[in-house]
Amino acid sequence: MTRATLSSPQANRAGLIISDQQAIAAAHILARRFEQQAAKRDKERLLPWQELDEFTKSGLWAITVPADYGGSELSSDALTQVMAIIAAADGSIAQIPQNHFYALEVLRVGGSEAQKRFFYSEVIRGKRLGNALAEIGHKDYKRRTRLYRDASHQWRVNGQKFYCTGALYAHWIPTLVVDEAGRQQLVFIPKSAHGVTITDDWDGFGQRLTGSGSVQLENVLVDPLWVVPFTDSFERPTAIGPFAQLMHAAIDLGIAQGAFAATLAFVKQHARPWIDAGVEQANEDPLLIERVGNLSVRLKAAKSLLKRAAGSVAIAQKTPDDDSVAQASIDVAEAKVLTTEVSLLAGSQLFELSGTGATLDNRQLDRFWRNARTHTLHDPARWKLHAIGNFYLNDQRPPRHGAI
Repeated sequence: MTRATLSSPQANRAGLIISDQQAIAAAHILARRFEQQAAKRDKERLLPWQELDEFTKSGLWAITVPADYGGSELSSDALTQVMAIIAAADGSIAQIPQNHFYALEVLRVGGSEAQKRFFYSEVIRGKRLGNALAEIGHKDYKRRTRLYRDASHQWRVNGQKFYCTGALYAHWIPTLVVDEAGRQQLVFIPKSAHGVTITDDWDGFGQRLTGSGSVQLENVLVDPLWVVPFTDSFERPTAIGPFAQLMHAAIDLGIAQGAFAATLAFVKQHARPWIDAGVEQANEDPLLIERVGNLSVRLKAAKSLLKRAAGSVAIAQKTPDDDSVAQASIDVAEAKVLTTEVSLLAGSQLFELSGTGATLDNRQLDRFWRNARTHTLHDPARWKLHAIGNFYLNDQRPPRHGAI
């Protein structure tokens, strides 16, 4: 682990992707490259700087920028497919842009015209957004990072953040703060700003390369242009919450798909049938075949729910009201429950069906389960089931925040 004030990486102008099909094709090309060294990166914790530069230059990090600001403005369905494709190859790399797209959605909903012109231009030029949202060390979820005026009436930010996925690799770090009136704002802070310290201290057993460590902000000077309303965006119905959760579900689905593909390959090439099966090859074992079929059905169901949820999010983005946002939240929650279950199941059954040989450390096949188990802790599925049940049984709309 390292502790240093890191300079921002050099941005490379992103290419312009003009269709869902082009985005999906680009994701497949990148995924094939990322997959080749995914096990080695995970085992040795080799940070994916080169891979992220390729990812950014492909134009995929700009696909949600509205067309009015020079972007692709592709569908939520295309975004989820892109994230799932990348996650199947490397779950860590797929999670890194999640907060990037989240910040762009907050900007779309609550930013001023000047803010949109500036930050969308930055993204089209290849700049990456990270995040500094969460704080630890307290039992509540209150933010203690402050936005305040100093003696010369300049705006500054002071605080400590953790779980800052993507901040290590970012050019800008959208940071959740509380202003002098007690309202939350999202401040886009340059990574290179004086007083910003990134500590690469994330040591979770999964999603090891996401850069989800600490960000220290010591009286960082900020421009008013960088301050985007946050609380305001949740006091009225917006698609920010379901949009955020949609991406998490896509990552889980992709990890599950990666584990399923690894299972098929290992069973065909290495696994042995159980002695009572009376067959020569593992892929002829009838009980193993049944398990593969069961898992395939669950994967397809999760994929279908995710696609339906993406459509609901698109409606809520276009016509946000109490009903459309609530329906989007419920549809995404249903997808997220199933992608959570199937990602954990696929990662576990990889070993059950492949046998002891799959556990050898040099294969690194446990990374699928470790990544799924770590990422699915982000927002508990049990509360999503509660929201779903309350919606249908008691006509209660789910709460409006980024975790449902």
